[in-house]
Amino acid sequence: MRPLYLILYFSLRYSLTLFYRRSVTINRPDKWFGSTIFVSNHPNSFMDPLVLGSRNHAVVYFMTRSDVFKWWLKPVLWASHMLPIFRQHDGEDTKAKNSDTFKQVTKSLSKGNNILIFGEGFTDDIPVRTLKPVKKGAVRMGFQSLEALDWKKKIYVRAVGINYTDRNTIGSEFLIANSDKICLNDYREAYLANPNKVITEVAKLVEGEMQKTVTYVKDPKSFSFHENIMQITRKGMNHANHDETIPLEERWKYSKNLATWINANNPDENEELAALKKDLDSYFSLEKRMRIEDRFVLAKNHPEFKNRTKELLTLIFLWPFALLGIVHGLLPYLFVKKFTEKSFKRKVFWGSVKMMLGKLVGTLYNVPLIILLNYLVFPNNWFGLAYFFVIPALCYSALMYVHAFREFRIKGAMDKPDVSKFAGKRADLERRIKELVPVA
Repeated sequence: MRPLYLILYFSLRYSLTLFYRRSVTINRPDKWFGSTIFVSNHPNSFMDPLVLGSRNHAVVYFMTRSDVFKWWLKPVLWASHMLPIFRQHDGEDTKAKNSDTFKQVTKSLSKGNNILIFGEGFTDDIPVRTLKPVKKGAVRMGFQSLEALDWKKKIYVRAVGINYTDRNTIGSEFLIANSDKICLNDYREAYLANPNKVITEVAKLVEGEMQKTVTYVKDPKSFSFHENIMQITRKGMNHANHDETIPLEERWKYSKNLATWINANNPDENEELAALKKDLDSYFSLEKRMRIEDRFVLAKNHPEFKNRTKELLTLIFLWPFALLGIVHGLLPYLFVKKFTEKSFKRKVFWGSVKMMLGKLVGTLYNVPLIILLNYLVFPNNWFGLAYFFVIPALCYSALMYVHAFREFRIKGAMDKPDVSKFAGKRADLERRIKELVPVA
């Protein structure tokens, strides 16, 4: 394991704990090393390798798109365990240029290292709970490595799915699910007889295993239907509307089961389901146009939604830490936010770039402040070092303070809009969902 990778492994765990409120890993690998090719979905661009690299336990070498490998970045990418992969749609001579990369993959697997590749190939701009066809490259790479090693090393393939409640929102959640390992050595005889057939079959097997690790809504026309049902029932993976008392793993299972039912019962082929789907779309579209959050509607019959005790306590007790967080984090935050949103037109990049760039800019901004503090106020190097590692938590407390202040105002204004018509409509939708969707 290279030193920079080790530093990132532990520092990102800290950063992700602050960015995402909760995370769960299902069937976590029990070893750091294991000659395994992890094939993952790709719902969140740059954030996905950060999440898997720091939270899935296994030490991995990342297969990374080649256009990222600028000459000035290559030393950093090498130290971070990244290997370039050349893709056909980038206009590259992939076969020749990938030859050296495949040799490095074989070398890594022979030493017991793991490889991580994103089988879908790219990330959608609009977040959807589905899975695109998984490419054969990972499986082909595994068999080529076995051939190069004369089948003397056990090499595995393992599907892994990342599930976000909201991929770019601070305070959201994610769940990682790993399938069981598939030993490629078990296919030796069949592969030697017909390599292409076996590669296709194993790739399909991996795709099937990956579908079990994610919410897989097959038909794009059913994406909103699935999401809207989760919002009404509040049992699933929707970040804005979910029941906090339900564990994340249970919400993930609910989301998957609901998707499986929808795949088997096409709502467009059933008159009652089609009507429900249309009315759900209309309900949430009207809420959006009227700028009414769904919890405003629920608060009409659930006073606990308007309780502001938590926010009040946060405002009372957190303000000294929040003030320090503003001193250390406001200017870096404003710079990173403006730079990222101006430089990256695709919003899918914003969360990961802001987090990583924030770490860099925050360090460059705060190190001189700490040196000055250490010199003028508290001349103790150990205190300065400890305080440096506390700064991210202080900055997070400032964000939580602002969030609590906003929530305090929102909850205080919940009784102002007339949501009686929404409440009646919502109750009718909930009743129809219970009648028509048995898994809901």
